[in-house]
Formats: sequence, structure tokens, C-alpha cells
Amino acid sequence: MTTPDDFNFNAKVCLVRVDFNVPQDDQLRVLDDTRIKAALPTLRKIIAEGGKAVLMSHLGRPKGVVSDKYSLKNIIPSLENVLGASVHFSQDILGSKAQQAIRSLKNGEVLLLENLRFYKEEEQGDENFSRDLAQLGDFYVNDAFGAAHRTHASTAVIAKFFPNAKCFGYLMAKELKAIDQVMKNGENPVTAILGGAKVSSKIDIIENILPVIDHLLIGGGMAYTFIKAQGGKIGDSIVEEDRQELALSLLESAHKKNVQVYLPLDVVVADAFNNEANRKEISIRKIPKGWQGLDIGSRSIEIFSKVIESSQTILWNGPLGVFEMPNFSKGTLSVAQAVAKTTSRGAFSLVGGGDSVSAVKQFHYESKVSYVSTGGGAMLESLEGKMLPGVAAMLNS
Repeated sequence: MTTPDDFNFNAKVCLVRVDFNVPQDDQLRVLDDTRIKAALPTLRKIIAEGGKAVLMSHLGRPKGVVSDKYSLKNIIPSLENVLGASVHFSQDILGSKAQQAIRSLKNGEVLLLENLRFYKEEEQGDENFSRDLAQLGDFYVNDAFGAAHRTHASTAVIAKFFPNAKCFGYLMAKELKAIDQVMKNGENPVTAILGGAKVSSKIDIIENILPVIDHLLIGGGMAYTFIKAQGGKIGDSIVEEDRQELALSLLESAHKKNVQVYLPLDVVVADAFNNEANRKEISIRKIPKGWQGLDIGSRSIEIFSKVIESSQTILWNGPLGVFEMPNFSKGTLSVAQAVAKTTSRGAFSLVGGGDSVSAVKQFHYESKVSYVSTGGGAMLESLEGKMLPGVAAMLNS
């Protein structure tokens, strides 16, 4: 896997595909600059060596329509703050104006191109559009792991036009290495913690990770489908009625592969879905009508924590309860604490996938685990065993 370490970028025009699809407030100010900061090591290497960094990204889903709401010019203040340098901007992605903006760059300067998705050809993976983009630069760097699962022009097609002048950025390389650390090189015992609402969204992940893990901890809303399938009473808890047979077959498959599966024993239930609802801690298999499980209970926390603390490799995807509500956040927080404690002793821990990333950030644990993935969908598809188009393009062309 080639990275910026393998090249010198002096005087080269480097097209860098970054993932600056960041959340913004009503004033279009960046709320979370994590993805911008994640691109910093790659950008610093290029500009420190006198390269010209031309940044390409998408923002939101404008569907080929130009709008101020989705303009990347709105993130320039945050980008300049993170980079510690001024950033040029081009409203044009292609054509003479874009080419002139690039020619005007001095060595070591940065130019941000407008939102790629203002062009419908980007999401269509249009080859002519990719070729036109490629003509803007001498070298291509893909550092957009968050977009690597899309078959888009700037991620999965453009690489073919740089057969001997391309590399992964440092972020992309770190993401792929972290996944391999779990899926291929994990030191035993390997433990996967899966939460979230639906079994259906985790089927492929479970099936793909069973051969490489020793323990599987299941929490969150998906646990109730397993419990009901086993004959438990789950009250008004979330359930996928049509996935009960699947849940049982996944448990059987885990048993055949000698994977120890842990379902919650007890849960915190509430008589309404809000933080101020009446609540109590009871067996997960004896939830009465009118009550729903919103967090794992104290006995489950104790068991889950012991398993985590005995592990050498940990994968965490999905919260264990409705952590956004303080009264139902204890399970997720306790798991975060156990993962952090085990990591501090030398274990490797990878946290990825939307809500679990939000949880570690909310509890300020992102610096206490080994790696927090920046790419939700891309991370999940990697765990499902799929070859990401943005990665395949770099390896095969």
C-alpha cells in the first residue's frame, strides 16, 4: 500500500480527494471539524515539500444542483483554522477558470475546489468527468475513506488516469490498517461489541466476523429480536418480527464456530420513550406490556465489562442503549470505560459506525481507544467483507 511516505511532492499539483462532508449549523458554520483534522497529516506532507494541494470533496446531497447551502466555501474558515494557512477557493471544478486557479498557486499552497456533487456526473461515476478532473493535476491522493464505498468519479474512477502517480493518504491507510488489525491480524481473544437498533443492518457483519472473533457481545435494540426468538417476553421493546429465525441461525452459526455469544441478562426498562419516563431494572426475558428496554442493566454491564477486559482485540459498532438520554446512557458509558481501560493495558480497540462514534465523542473517550473510524458506511462495508470501490481502484489500476 503506497502512502505519501513513498513520494516527494515538490512542485507537483496534487489532486487530493478528502472527505469534508462535515455537519454544519443554521449559519453554515462547521459543528465538528474531525474530518478536516483527519486530513491534516497528508496535507502537511504535500505542502511542506512544496507541492500544490488541490482539494476535492463533496458536501451533503445537492443532487447536481448548485446551492449556497452546500457550497464548500462555507467550510474555508474551519479549514484555514485547522491548517494554519490561507486557502484559495475555486467555484469552478473544470474548465479554464479552474485551470487558471491552479496555475496561480505557488508551491506549498492549497486550493479547495467547489462541491463535486454540484455535478451529477460525480455520483454517476462518469468516466469523461473523471478524465477531465484528472487533467487538473500531476498526482492523485485518495484520503477520503468516508467516501470509499461509493462508486463515484473522484474516488473509484479517477485513479485509472494516474497509473504511476497515485497513493493512499495517511488517513485512508490508517483506516485500512485498523480494520486489518481486527479482521486479519487481531491478537486473541478478539471481542466484537455490536449494538444499535436492527439485526438486519448487522447480518453481513456478524457472518463475516464470526470466523475471526472469540466473543460476541450483543446489546442495543437488536438484542430484543434475539431474546424474543428464544421465547423471552420483551414487552413493547423494539423488535424485528421477521428476523427471529435469522437471529437463531446466527446464534447456531456462532456456536459451530466456537464463538461465545453474550446477550444482556437484565435491562433498564421505561414506560415511555423519554428521559423522564418511569424506569426500573428487570430481566430482559420478563419485560411486561407497556414497558420497553432502553439500556442494558447492571448485571449485564458487569459481565460485558469482564469479557472486554479479558480481550486483546476489540471491535465496537453500535451503542448498547439510548445513550442520548442521560437516564439510559449507563450501559454505553460503562462499555466505553471498559474498552478504554483495556486499551490502556495494551489491547487494540477499533470503534466505528455512526452512533458508537457519537457515543465515544459524547463521553470524551475518543483519545482513550486505539482508533475511531471517520467513515461510517465505508467502515461497515469493510467489516462485511466487501472490497470498497475507492480502495479497489487504487490497488487495481
